[in-house]
Amino acid sequence: MDETIQTLQRIIDESERIVFFGGAGVSTESGIPDFRSVDGLYSQRYKYPPEQMLSRSFYDSHPEEFFEFYRDKVICLEARPNAAHQKLAELEAAGRLTAVITQNIDGLHTAAGSKNVIELHGSVHRNFCQSCGAAYSAEIVLDNPGPPVCTACGGRVKPDVVLYEEGLDTGAITRAVKAISEADALIIGGTSLVVYPAAGLVDHYTGQRLVVINKQPTHKDAAADLLIAAPIGETLTKIRVQLGLAPG
Repeated sequence: MDETIQTLQRIIDESERIVFFGGAGVSTESGIPDFRSVDGLYSQRYKYPPEQMLSRSFYDSHPEEFFEFYRDKVICLEARPNAAHQKLAELEAAGRLTAVITQNIDGLHTAAGSKNVIELHGSVHRNFCQSCGAAYSAEIVLDNPGPPVCTACGGRVKPDVVLYEEGLDTGAITRAVKAISEADALIIGGTSLVVYPAAGLVDHYTGQRLVVINKQPTHKDAAADLLIAAPIGETLTKIRVQLGLAPG
């Protein structure tokens, strides 16, 4: 076994309260594009810049264009969990991982079987009427032309995702900070840590086992006890999951 993987295995075997903090790179192996990669959404051309089209003000003022872009480039219901999602779910089931904190909105961690998933930026699978609060699945957004309309009251249905110009859910932040501050190992994977305020949450970790698994450099590389410049799924596939003590 490669020495780097041996070190990662040892860190996992010696930890009982692992927290995983991940981003878009976790889902690229499921076929979901990274917004900031060379071939990602931010390198493609549209009538408006992607950042503008995914802003709250654009959602309010240009709902037709917003939902056209959202359906075309954001919802990806055919994607399936990859090796990274599955291995993290195994680690949780074995009693070694206490939380998955994700910046992704695809719901793949939950689909893989993870139970304690903190979705900092929401989920495409949750949609609510802005007038009466009725809940809808992603299909009502995907399968209907134009802005989706509530069948109960006629109000507009909004995806439960955090748009630019919107703040993160305070409950999600509180849970994330608690999980990270109580962790005895923090694995950062598939994220360049450039999206704030989400990326700043990792600063609440004060432990001695910090692992960064990302193909591109991050500002946490220098502080990492283990740095792996490789795809997250490819890396975690090599890890053996052993039964751990129940987190207490």
